[in-house]
Amino acid sequence: MPKHFRMIDNARRTLTAIENSAVDELLAGRMGRRDFLRHGSVLGLSLPFLGSLVAAAGLGTQHARAESKPGGTVRAGVATPGGAIDPVTYYDSGSYQLVFQTAEFLCVTQPDLTLKPVLAESWAPNEDGSVWTFKLRKGVKFHNGEDFKADDVVATFDRLADPNGASNALSVFKGLLSKGGTRKVDDHTVAFHLDAPNGSFPYSVSIDNYNAVILPASYKGDYEKTFEGTGPFRLESYTPKVGATFIRNPDYWGEKALPDRLEFKFYGDVQPRILALQAGEVDILDAVPLDVSQVVLNSPDITVLRVASTAHRQLHMRCDTGPFTDKRVRQALALCIDRSKLVDGLCRGMAATGNDSPFAPAFPATDKAVPQRVQDIAKAKQLLEAAGLAGGFDITLTTLRYSDIPGYAQLFQNFAKEIGARISLNIEDQDKYYGKAVFGQSDWLDSPLGITDYAHRSVPNVFLKSPLVSDGPWNAAHFKSTAYDGMVTSYLKALDVGAQRAAASDIQKLLLDETPVIFSYFPDLLVPVRKNVSGLPPIAAGLLLDRVSLS
Repeated sequence: MPKHFRMIDNARRTLTAIENSAVDELLAGRMGRRDFLRHGSVLGLSLPFLGSLVAAAGLGTQHARAESKPGGTVRAGVATPGGAIDPVTYYDSGSYQLVFQTAEFLCVTQPDLTLKPVLAESWAPNEDGSVWTFKLRKGVKFHNGEDFKADDVVATFDRLADPNGASNALSVFKGLLSKGGTRKVDDHTVAFHLDAPNGSFPYSVSIDNYNAVILPASYKGDYEKTFEGTGPFRLESYTPKVGATFIRNPDYWGEKALPDRLEFKFYGDVQPRILALQAGEVDILDAVPLDVSQVVLNSPDITVLRVASTAHRQLHMRCDTGPFTDKRVRQALALCIDRSKLVDGLCRGMAATGNDSPFAPAFPATDKAVPQRVQDIAKAKQLLEAAGLAGGFDITLTTLRYSDIPGYAQLFQNFAKEIGARISLNIEDQDKYYGKAVFGQSDWLDSPLGITDYAHRSVPNVFLKSPLVSDGPWNAAHFKSTAYDGMVTSYLKALDVGAQRAAASDIQKLLLDETPVIFSYFPDLLVPVRKNVSGLPPIAAGLLLDRVSLS
């Protein structure tokens, strides 16, 4: 037996049936190197071990990271935080970019969507994925000197899963993890007892869920006073509406941060941020919208990191309100769109084409054999005629003033004109559009036709559940389908890649037929940095600045 086959055979004897099924997919060519690493990391296998299997299979190895220069102050320009910063309740980029420097997650996603252990050393599911056990890192201390232990993890997730609290993470944990479901096994082991089996649960306690930073069990609020955490930087100063500074944590458990200091400057709008970068007042920005990207793309002193993202704009049609009670009308609107014009024109080629389901091309389970929906004006007109709307119809599209969305709304208005749909635009400020984000008190959730921004996730679970299942808290389409709900349950509980892929294919086909929501494109994330900046990991979740170096 050749040496590499012997190595794989020996390794497989230590793996569970689910883990071996992933190896089967790799060796059969049904799963590439990237997807194998991603799926294996979700199951809790270490990245070095997975890399050795990939190398033994002759599919390449990871490249060594280039050395970076330590020292200096890294300056970042970010959006002004939306209010008092509290990891339990915050929802805005300006807040979590700061917290990411001082507090940490059990694990973080990498550029290839693999999961890297941080405060957890390893994890593994039980046989059906209803219980996930995490082994915690020893020798870690919070900035206040307290030891990091299982009690802190239990307290953190009980706060986030408390239905009587104000946790912003309830959209992730509803139906997945209840208060009391996170249980201490010993000082460095916790077991998450889930409400339902879930095949990709570790992403829910990773940086993908930006509220899931681990706080001390003693946390009572007033986060801005301390920015307490276990991370590579400690708070130096924080001034609301102005900025914040952080210094290297000399007692950090891991590799010490390269910068001596971080300086964050707050900006109320994206244009002043870009001007500050061009003037050399800051070194890094958080992600900029597509509609202003050309300014920085053409600058000789600036590099733009392009990150393939699963972020998107959901164009919903209320299935309980005329004329959208007839799915032929919904299909007609989807067929009137020229997606190539959206990708190549509106997004300047920096996007992937959508096919009217949350399954972006970046997701491994996406069935790429499902036919891509393309513009077909003749068929769209036929569908409207069959629905009794040969003369077209009048409707108002309500959306928010953010990034490329107003441009998308105007293009959609023009596309719809070609089939006789007369669309008026109502473009609102974000606060008015989202309202209280509950049915009956939100233009987003109550409007018959609307476009909403959804941020990147490394797995589609939130996209599949919150806006589309029958009782979803973000179901702006008011879409109710027991068949769809069952398919989502099958997808979410699947530990095996083949089962995930089969469920994903069923979901994609059902949503193409029902078309409660149009998914036209998935724009790239664009992060501008000065040319002298290196070491920023190109991940869509946010800025991690501990390995950044300035030349």
